[in-house]
Amino acid sequence: MAPPLEKFFRKVNKTETCWLWTARVDDWGYGRHKSTHGPSTVLAYRWLWEVLNGPVPDGLELDHLCRVPACVRPDHLEAVTPKVNGLRSNNFSAVNARKTHCIHGHEFTFENTYTRPSGGRDCRECLRERRRQHEARRRAHT
Repeated sequence: MAPPLEKFFRKVNKTETCWLWTARVDDWGYGRHKSTHGPSTVLAYRWLWEVLNGPVPDGLELDHLCRVPACVRPDHLEAVTPKVNGLRSNNFSAVNARKTHCIHGHEFTFENTYTRPSGGRDCRECLRERRRQHEARRRAHT
């Protein structure tokens, strides 16, 4: 019987940049590897990381620095907090969090940013302008 690492690497295509998992992937494109302990599958990149580096520290998760879910190359992974991993992603919240200016070009500074109770943010200059326009429309109708 082949050693576990040898069996693992039979399912990896090493390109110039990433090591791509060629076996089963989940709905999000992450490789699934048959665990050596039981009938379940585990994330392929995490399995290799833990074989080479030990367990992922408590409170951390592995972030794909290359942004390729099927990549299992250990030096393309970094153990980070869930918050850091989320902010590095391309989801709606992370993209908005990285924005430095509102859609009208005003900078999101501490003084110019209103943080809503829900956690979202608004440009104070734009809020003032909308208030002025609203008041002007209201006065025009009276």
